This record gives sequence, structure tokens and C-alpha cells, in this order.
Amino acid sequence: MPDVLVTGAGGFIGGHLVADLLSQGKSVRATDVKPTSEWYQVHADAESIVADCADMTDAHKIAQDTTQIYNLAADMGGMGFIENNKAECMLSVLTSTNMLVAARDAGTRDFFYSSSACVYAGDKQTDPNVTALKESDAYPADPEDGYGWEKLFSERMARHFREDFGLETRIARYHNVYGPEGTFEGGREKAPAALSRKIAQAKLSGDHTIGVWGDGEQSRSFMYIDDCVKGSQAILAGDNVEPVNLGSAELVTINQMIGILEEIAGVKVTKEHDLSAPQGVRGRNSDNTMFREIYGWEPSISLHDGLEKTYGWIYDQLKARS
Repeated sequence: MPDVLVTGAGGFIGGHLVADLLSQGKSVRATDVKPTSEWYQVHADAESIVADCADMTDAHKIAQDTTQIYNLAADMGGMGFIENNKAECMLSVLTSTNMLVAARDAGTRDFFYSSSACVYAGDKQTDPNVTALKESDAYPADPEDGYGWEKLFSERMARHFREDFGLETRIARYHNVYGPEGTFEGGREKAPAALSRKIAQAKLSGDHTIGVWGDGEQSRSFMYIDDCVKGSQAILAGDNVEPVNLGSAELVTINQMIGILEEIAGVKVTKEHDLSAPQGVRGRNSDNTMFREIYGWEPSISLHDGLEKTYGWIYDQLKARS
């Protein structure tokens, strides 16, 4: 009988989370809508099930006999996917709803919901030198259209399931998680993986010109996967019931991140800026004051160290193909 259910386990964050839970000796049920042949990581010691969390029957089946649920399942990707698939992103509300209902009906004790920094109001993210976003900045509501609205709504639903049914819900607002063993091509990849791929291709091909979305001065913070996995478990284990930022406070522009990758790769690239490409908000950073006060630490793996591992993994994937 599994202790923990991880939905979206075939995805990037889910695969790493399952690995860490298994390393602690926990019994894990891993589930994803994709065939296991398409999962980023399949762990022999986990009970791996192909199921659709957006289907109520499947949701009840996978929630049975679980003590904890990490609900990571969602239809999402990088900014290009989010801006061009708003309805598809909002349909993740079916996953969020069904898993909360299934957890309640199964008598599950703890429920983790992976929200996003995309819930934050757009008018607070118009400058690359953005003031770091604190949790209260989600209201008055003006989140990222589509994806952000679904996340904000599902946060409230999780809150009310705790209040009305006693399900111990905990919510993390992820800020741009990256690392190896994830998407780096195909349209759903995020900036660290996309840029790592482009610079690896430049190094392998000898063509040192890369495309960059926007002018490259848009700013973000990026959290390495190990910090995300550690923080997610701390949030579920803790007593704080309010949504909390889970992200790095190291703010960089896209151009600065390219500079870090150039140093790691040992190559100099020429940037071709596409000002018509999706860029998202102008600036976004994580205010970690609340997280530090509650949990006594904060995500601290530097962007350079995280990119070094991410770039190395992506470079190896591309080199193996050639």
C-alpha cells in the first residue's frame, strides 16, 4: 500500500520528487496521463500507473489508500506554450478539482498543490528591476491569462477543501523550476532549458548565432530542481496553510543567463532578438521573507551551479544523437 501519491510523475518535477521520496524509504504510487515510455523518469521501486487525473474515475482509483498526495499534474510549459494555449491550460482545473474530490473521498490526510508565480498581478511585474513579489501581491487578482487564472482558482478551491472537509491542503507558488531530466525542446521548454539547448547546439554545430525571445532584458528568478523538491516536502510537512513562494531570489535577465551559459560552455554567441516572440511579464522575482520565517532556509543553489548541471545534461543528450 503506497504512502504517497505523486500525480504528474512522468513530468520533470514529478520524476525528481518520486526519486527523492523513494530514497527516504517511502512507498510511492507514481501516475501520469502519458504512456510510461514517455515519462522522463520511471522508477522500478514505485508503483507506476498510467491514469488521467482529469477523469473522476481514474482520480478516485489512484487516490485510494494514500496518506499524502502531491498534485503536480497540469497541462503547462514555457511562456510560448502558456501564451498560445490559454484554454488548454485552464482545463487543468479538471485535474485540480477531481484530485481534491478524490483525496477527500479516499480519506487522504495531506494534499500538496503546486501553484505558480503566474498567479501574481500583472501590474506588479512591468519593470525588469521588479520589486520581489510577496504572497499578498496575488490580490487584487490580475494573474497570467489562462494558466495563472486556473492556478489562482485552484488555490482557493484547495483552501476551501481544507476549511470545509478537513483535508490538510498546502500550496507552493513555484518560480521557474529548472534542471536536468526535463523538457528542452518541442515548444514546452522553459528559458533555462531552451537557452542551454541553443548554446549546446551552437557549440556542437559551430554556428554561434542563437535566437532570443524579446530584447533579453526581461528578468526572472530560476529555482534548481533540488531546492524545489526539498521545499515542496517542507511545505507539505509544515503547519502553514497559506500559499507560499517557493523560488530563488537571484534575479537575472535573459541576457545575463546567456552570459552564464557562454562561460559554462566555453563559447561566445551572437544573439538575434525576436521582438515578436512571447515574453510574458517584464520582471518577476520571489520574495522569500515568508518562506524563511516559517521554514528557516530558502532555495539557495546558484543559477551558475544549476545551469552547469542542466547544460551538461542537455549537451550530452544532443551529442549522443550526433
